[in-house]
Amino acid sequence: MRLAGKVALITGAAAGVEGEVMGFGGAAARLFAREGAKVVLTDIKEEMGHRTTTQIQENGGEAFFMRLDVTREEDWQKAVQTAVLRYGGLHVLVNNAGTGARATVEETTVEIWDSQMDVHAKGVFLGTKYAIPEMRKVGGGSIINVSSIYGLVGSPSSTAYHAAKGAIRLFTKSAAVQYASENIRINSVHPGYCHTPLTHDGYASEAGRREWSLARTPIGRLGNADDIAYGMLYLASDESAYVTGAELVIDGGTTAQ
Repeated sequence: MRLAGKVALITGAAAGVEGEVMGFGGAAARLFAREGAKVVLTDIKEEMGHRTTTQIQENGGEAFFMRLDVTREEDWQKAVQTAVLRYGGLHVLVNNAGTGARATVEETTVEIWDSQMDVHAKGVFLGTKYAIPEMRKVGGGSIINVSSIYGLVGSPSSTAYHAAKGAIRLFTKSAAVQYASENIRINSVHPGYCHTPLTHDGYASEAGRREWSLARTPIGRLGNADDIAYGMLYLASDESAYVTGAELVIDGGTTAQ
């Protein structure tokens, strides 16, 4: 019960259905609930989000689902207010929602660029902005921003994705310094090559993509959602009380090379 007494709001948390490929947010929601947190799952995929939430409840966890488009300020205001009204406060925020865009600089359109910046950089900014006042009321909290190894290093494509994930990395450090004195800790997580709903179709259909990723991963396998969720659990818990502004890289050794 490492999160007993805590209320957590997780974005991009719909994909947590047993027997299906899980996303980082869905796996974290299940794990946080098992560890005693009251969890507010949010996503734009409502049907799947309700299925995941129902399974968590059936397994004895306390959870609630609501729709949240992370690019919309009014959605954020409503989500944070709902979490506080329903469970009495907010202690943990996981800014996990994300999308992919694999394109070189010349292939990247303004629409792709804006979309990546909106979902990743703007979404993390808005979530952090509206979570902080509520965390202040309960004496502190933990904000976990999901970046990527592509927020640390480059690749042959994914230009706008790299830029947006890199923005999360430095926004996290700036916010961490600003609010450390109030016991509000803000850290980034940097997953490596993982099998999730976001990558599933590409690994299944694009010749050589899985092998390309494996060749760059010293540990010899792709990551899964639980690999990342356990890192989030550490950052959400009081075990990481002295950790803020840090980068937790969970990549099987990829960026060690």
